[in-house]
Amino acid sequence: MTPPPSLQVSGLAFAYPDGHQALFGVDLTIGRGERVALLGPNGAGKTTLVLHLNGILGGGAGSVHVAGLPVEKAHLAEVRRRVGIVFQDPDDQLFMPTVREDVAFGPAAAGLRGAELEERVQEALERVGMAGFADRPPHHLSFGQRRRVAVATVLAMRPEILVLDEPSSNLDPASRRELADVLRSLDVTVLMVTHDLPYALELCERSVILSGGVIAADAPTGELLCDDELMRAHRLELPFGFDPRSVAAPARR
Repeated sequence: MTPPPSLQVSGLAFAYPDGHQALFGVDLTIGRGERVALLGPNGAGKTTLVLHLNGILGGGAGSVHVAGLPVEKAHLAEVRRRVGIVFQDPDDQLFMPTVREDVAFGPAAAGLRGAELEERVQEALERVGMAGFADRPPHHLSFGQRRRVAVATVLAMRPEILVLDEPSSNLDPASRRELADVLRSLDVTVLMVTHDLPYALELCERSVILSGGVIAADAPTGELLCDDELMRAHRLELPFGFDPRSVAAPARR
């Protein structure tokens, strides 16, 4: 039996209490193991969509399913375990005295204890290349290291889908590459919200453009980035001199 997709959004429409309509019937399906970039100008509705994935926002029209589970009150605890959101600022996620305690926080809250908890922490830190930093205070780490620990705090919950908000922002070139290596190695579904188009091309075979609260395009990343008219229409710009045709597409997994 084929497992359900990691994410299925159907007819999702949402307006904020002030009347601002942010989403106008979004349909999006992401299969297991896919890495998809969510692109679009500021104000397009990207954050609103992400906040529906784990039930922080709700009450609009349409539906969201994570691994076949409807995102609704009865399933929220399990949905939030399955949807791991890594925020743009790692300091929004790291608040414990040591890296180990930060990564252990979620699984411990879910009831893991003792050797099983330690194994979960170790596994998550190894996956992001931070196993040697378990006893360090997070605020003693570089920004890039803190972002990788933030990813580990989410991986420790063994999510179905990893949602990354601007993962490459404020990273120096070496940290950017280290994080890319980590993300490439993961065996989870990834939805990456980003303005960094070369990063999207490097890591995500498929991209979706959300613009004006609707899906304006859904295609292989390289194909989208080479469509000058589409890019201009949705205020997306490549860095000066960057040619998407010069980058090999990421390998299918």
